[in-house]
Amino acid sequence: MSAAVSAAVSAAVSAAAMRARMAAAAEELAGVAGRIDPAGLEALAGRIAAAGRIVVAGCGRERLMLMALAMRLAHLGLAAAVQGETTAPPVGPGDLLLASAGPGDLPTVTALMARARAAGAEVALLTAEPDRVAPLADLVVTVPAQTMASDTGPRASSALPMGSLYEGALFLLSEALVLELADRLGVARAAMRARHTNLE
Repeated sequence: MSAAVSAAVSAAVSAAAMRARMAAAAEELAGVAGRIDPAGLEALAGRIAAAGRIVVAGCGRERLMLMALAMRLAHLGLAAAVQGETTAPPVGPGDLLLASAGPGDLPTVTALMARARAAGAEVALLTAEPDRVAPLADLVVTVPAQTMASDTGPRASSALPMGSLYEGALFLLSEALVLELADRLGVARAAMRARHTNLE
């Protein structure tokens, strides 16, 4: 076999393996999405739509997913902010803290939920481990995916590492929420686009 033919075969095998990896990840994400309770998402959409201000909070890659959601909420015309940023407002009655704690008990997130409740804000929590969270949330939406609480030992089930499956599911969940909110609020795509930054 010539070097050129060998390289072509190797490239084809590599491409097939990459497609298989992407297909496996997509299949896992679809499975998680299919197990999320739609009623919980509808209730969360209602709380977001009714909130005066929405502040999102999370740790690590979960925080990144919620930052993406906060951006789209702003595109919808909602007052959304990210906890920890210098522009984050205070929360109080009529506001909503939307937090994620995939593994359940994350001390940072638990402390933020307690602080928000003490200020009179509502708290909504996204988690894969609803039995491992402090009873501080007004609404809990379970995202049944592997996190770093379940990525080793007999509970490990995903081809994706660590909490990647949960984090990817957060992104899908967020986009579904945005579609639901756009319908509820009557926000057109053109109006969303008009709110996108022009400083790029």
